[in-house]
Amino acid sequence: MQTPEQALASYLAARNLKMTPQRRLILREFLQSGSHVSCEDLWARVKAVDGSIGQATVYRTLKLLADSGLANPVDFADGVTRYEPHYGQEHHDHLICEQCRTSIEIVDPVIERRQEALAKRHGFVLSHHRMSLYGLCAACRAKASGS
Repeated sequence: MQTPEQALASYLAARNLKMTPQRRLILREFLQSGSHVSCEDLWARVKAVDGSIGQATVYRTLKLLADSGLANPVDFADGVTRYEPHYGQEHHDHLICEQCRTSIEIVDPVIERRQEALAKRHGFVLSHHRMSLYGLCAACRAKASGS
């Protein structure tokens, strides 16, 4: 299996684009950020290492990372797209608190099998999917009830 850097370089080469030092740095900082990072958050990390890299470069590179399969955009329903590493990661879905924006990653084989069965029943062959479930986490419910 290729490293994420090799995978990005291959993706870029297939599109006659180059693996620049800026893209390499953005990829490294993205992977080290953990998960669920916004463009602005990633730009702050990158800028701390190399102040010459602009926000537009980070935005365009995040788009390339998503298009290449290295990043997955996640919507927490707050108007900010966040990205999480996707390459070599096990598929998971999200529980998202609508109040504090806490996100819990969930893996459930029963749900996965059900989604595949539904697709098959309707004549679909799935290539990928995302599932996000929204509600209130236990802490926010406790605050709301005064407990």
